[in-house]
Amino acid sequence: MSAYSITEPSKLSKSVAGVLVVTYAIITLLPLVWIIMTGFKTPPDSISYPPKVIFQPSLEGYVNLFTTRTRVTEEELAKLPPPDGFAEEIVRDLGMVIVGPSKFGERFMNSVIIGFGSTFLSIILGTLAAYAFSRFKVPLKDDLLFFILSTRMMPPIAVAIPIFLMYRQLGLSDTHLGMILLYTAVNISLAVWLLKGFIDEIPREYEEAALIDGYTRFQAFRKVVLPQAATGIASTAIFCLIFAWNEYAFAVLLTTATAQTAPPFIPTIIGVGGQDWPAVAAGATLFLLPVMIFTILLRKHLLRGITFGAVRK
Repeated sequence: MSAYSITEPSKLSKSVAGVLVVTYAIITLLPLVWIIMTGFKTPPDSISYPPKVIFQPSLEGYVNLFTTRTRVTEEELAKLPPPDGFAEEIVRDLGMVIVGPSKFGERFMNSVIIGFGSTFLSIILGTLAAYAFSRFKVPLKDDLLFFILSTRMMPPIAVAIPIFLMYRQLGLSDTHLGMILLYTAVNISLAVWLLKGFIDEIPREYEEAALIDGYTRFQAFRKVVLPQAATGIASTAIFCLIFAWNEYAFAVLLTTATAQTAPPFIPTIIGVGGQDWPAVAAGATLFLLPVMIFTILLRKHLLRGITFGAVRK
């Protein structure tokens, strides 16, 4: 009679699980792969039916994303000097000339400033608040924690008009500071709840030993608690950045030019005769990179952060 383990999965279970994971990964990654491919298509290839899987790669979408162009006559085109660079050459072949850069670079930098700025502020305030709730006797602690969490339950559209009116009175509409403060206010509830769970898992004895050695409360927090909570801080930062980076509703309502981020700008890219889908796909591909890189750099902390505290001794 062969031994049987109730904890070790059978070969059949492993096989089924492997097939399900691979299938899920393919289904999840297929739209992303298609977007990346569309960024290297020409406009006719991007809307062809049936869809083209094999095509001649082109950088037209990326050129259109970063430049503003205008159409000229063949006589005017013949009088121009030879094209300077591959971008000008691609545009000339389409019977157009580059008249200047597009606003995508500016909008992309706005996303970087607002996304990372609000994430940094959310982590600082969330860590301090989570430490206070975890270590001190705060009056009405449970009620306050529930109130903080309840701010996350409200859909953005429900408070969009009041926030718009308030920002207009305060002069915060279409400003980087206004968007950073707004995203911080939305993210801080997530930061407090996630970080409190991590700080609760850190033994108080570490801080008590540091206090006995002559550390102040803030020194014990900075030199003992923060290093132990680094995993939680990293995973919380990823979730906060993803929200601020992808947020669309407030960005559309509260920004128009100066502080407009990439999400409301990318869909407005218009090509000759309609939507320039390769340029839209190119913008979406580039927009994915910062969050993807940030997540990859912190992937070990993210995995540990998700599973932290799952098994207790």
